[in-house]
Amino acid sequence: MIKTIAPDVEVIDITHGIPPQHVLQGALVLASTLPYMPTGVHVAIVDPGVGSERKPIALRGADERVYIGPDNGLLLIAADRLGGVSEAVEIAEQRYMLERISHTFHGRDIFSPAAAHLASGVELAQLGPALDPTTLHRLEFPEPSVGESRIRATVLYIDRYGNVQLNVTAEHLGRVGIDPGARVEVEVGFERYFAVAARTFADARRGDIVLYEDAYANIALALNRGDAARMFAVRVGDELRLSSA
Repeated sequence: MIKTIAPDVEVIDITHGIPPQHVLQGALVLASTLPYMPTGVHVAIVDPGVGSERKPIALRGADERVYIGPDNGLLLIAADRLGGVSEAVEIAEQRYMLERISHTFHGRDIFSPAAAHLASGVELAQLGPALDPTTLHRLEFPEPSVGESRIRATVLYIDRYGNVQLNVTAEHLGRVGIDPGARVEVEVGFERYFAVAARTFADARRGDIVLYEDAYANIALALNRGDAARMFAVRVGDELRLSSA
């Protein structure tokens, strides 16, 4: 649809791999990848509320990036990390949508056409009425509980390899004495596992559980040459506990 309206616009596809209804995962992937993408019009759609009263929105970031998507928090982690929102509008002008709007496919009928028109030179304010950025929906981002010797962490994302991304940073690990090379106890429910805190997978043997900092500076758990999420039987939102062994 974008190419139909704006045939000369370059379209870069980041991913179609976000699980259905997982808004937080989509928001985290968007926030992690946009710093490596050229400034432009960014369309993101994970929209379990399609057809409801949630608004279709367009935002301008402080760094001049433009974000298109539903007002369900999907866009704001990325926008906030890149300087915040300087302008927000509701996408309401019919001339920048398809003539017929499906109740269940706003990605095709509203978001993609709006993005194409913006990329072709339409001003953000032309899409619809202004919104107060402070009224936009924001997701609750789970914070880890960091004690003297243990971290209660939450699973944020599971990638296609089964690596388990946590809401933990290297700074959190350092506060409980988990440094590279350390042996780490991982508690999942009533089960206990042991991992090695490593900088690369090459630092661990095949079949070892590895606690590492991923490419986006998040701490993650992996099973070297295996699927950690399947082994732990965890899903997004589950709790893990980490401590130095």
